[in-house]
Amino acid sequence: MYYRETGQYKTSYIGDMAVFPIRQDRIGIALILLAAYVGIPALSSEFVLKTIMIPSLVFALAAIGLNILVGYTGLISLGTAGFMGVGAYACYKLTLAFPEINIVVWIIASGFFSAAIGVLFGLPSLRIKGFYLAVATLAAQFFLQWSFVRVPWLFNYNTSGSIEVPTRTLMGVAITGPTASLEAKYLICLTIVVLLTWLASNLVHGRVGRAWMAVRDMDIAAELMGIKLFEAKLLAFAVSSFYCGVAGAMAVFLWLGGAEAGTEFSIQRSFVILFIVIIGGLGSLIGSFLGAALLVAQPTILKFGLPAIGIPLTGANAEHINSMITGALIIFFLIVEPLGLARLWQITKQKLRVWPFPY
Repeated sequence: MYYRETGQYKTSYIGDMAVFPIRQDRIGIALILLAAYVGIPALSSEFVLKTIMIPSLVFALAAIGLNILVGYTGLISLGTAGFMGVGAYACYKLTLAFPEINIVVWIIASGFFSAAIGVLFGLPSLRIKGFYLAVATLAAQFFLQWSFVRVPWLFNYNTSGSIEVPTRTLMGVAITGPTASLEAKYLICLTIVVLLTWLASNLVHGRVGRAWMAVRDMDIAAELMGIKLFEAKLLAFAVSSFYCGVAGAMAVFLWLGGAEAGTEFSIQRSFVILFIVIIGGLGSLIGSFLGAALLVAQPTILKFGLPAIGIPLTGANAEHINSMITGALIIFFLIVEPLGLARLWQITKQKLRVWPFPY
């Protein structure tokens, strides 16, 4: 009754091909953004912002980057955490070299360094694909992780081998460092993610996105249609790595406040982001957000939510149960709904459009 396009007429091709052609969708997006920018900072505690909201945004951005590569272009990558690390260390070195420039500029700029490294390691995709490409990106992950630990210049010759985030301000408010405001961190993360999601949406719905999807469906046919595989694949690696690099810089400077390469950018982190994409849905931007929100909130609910309602659960048991639930979700979605939570959301919206009639 309330989710109908009846009476909403399209008078141009642009209107007919809009990402949100129904007025209710546009209103819903506006309400979500209003709640994200106003409601959550005003009502959420520091614990919620630090453990759920900010990491959800960081992982969602990294998942969008991986989804561009895996979901839209069909190129498998297991080096997501390595490319995130490139962005984090690039932002760290740029911040130390040019302290007078705003840190937000360097968070965005760090993605270009990650994009360059992504193109370099994406060159094998021109000759190999499938399992062999996964192995090649896995080698990139191990090489980058080794570099983060063994190259002292990257962490400024710090004896601990870790990144120590300096204090930086924006309009008089500390946004990095030990005295930074969590609300300011959250709002900056949200703004970056919203802008980059809008950019990704325009890319995947335009000529570039159609080329990526043609390569994903059948690269030989795409080449016969005039799509240059060299440009399409390397551009996918560059854009994907750019998003992962920005997510890595956000993780260190706006979430963790510091990082050790051996833990924050390990292969386990790459698998977590891959799981987010699988559960959220391949080839879907909203699926990246749904998967990130689920996998970030799940361990917090197990560790703190269940004991709060009287269900005793130790931290170790919560970790084990979290791993079991994540594995079960992956198996479930691979068998029952390969397109993940995004497809379930799409089906729900379609049912609402014809309710109360049977679908």
